[in-house]
Amino acid sequence: MEQTIFDHMEPVRGITEKSIKNIPEEMADIIPEGFNNSIRWNFGHIAFVQEKLVFGLTGEEMMVPKNYERFFGAGSKPADWTGYPPSFMEIASVLAGQKSRIKTYLHGRLDQKLPSPYTNRSGITFYTAGEAFLFGFYHEAMHMETIKQIYRSILNKG
Repeated sequence: MEQTIFDHMEPVRGITEKSIKNIPEEMADIIPEGFNNSIRWNFGHIAFVQEKLVFGLTGEEMMVPKNYERFFGAGSKPADWTGYPPSFMEIASVLAGQKSRIKTYLHGRLDQKLPSPYTNRSGITFYTAGEAFLFGFYHEAMHMETIKQIYRSILNKG
């Protein structure tokens, strides 16, 4: 089952990686009416949250740049940014690098208990590394749908 889970990560993350390469960066920071965040924020948020779910919650060092939490953490938004956010190229590199690090780190550890249970903003409590990691698939898909909606909104307005 573990291999099946890791194999499933490939197409899920593959969709995200393909999308960040295909969306023009000049659309990255547009926030259409009805949305709270930008395309750049959503891609960065996917990277940051997956890092937190797999590495942060298990007590391992998170390898995303330190400024990712400030730019892309839960509750952050582009309107509050100071300084320049990471480029699409940098975010794409973080997203691509996570796959192999996750597979290596979580191999044989999906049932490993977290140092302490973690309850996310939706009220879901994770007890194991595998539970947190699997939630990442849902989270990533949800934000990819938002990215698609923002992108369509920008195209339709232009």
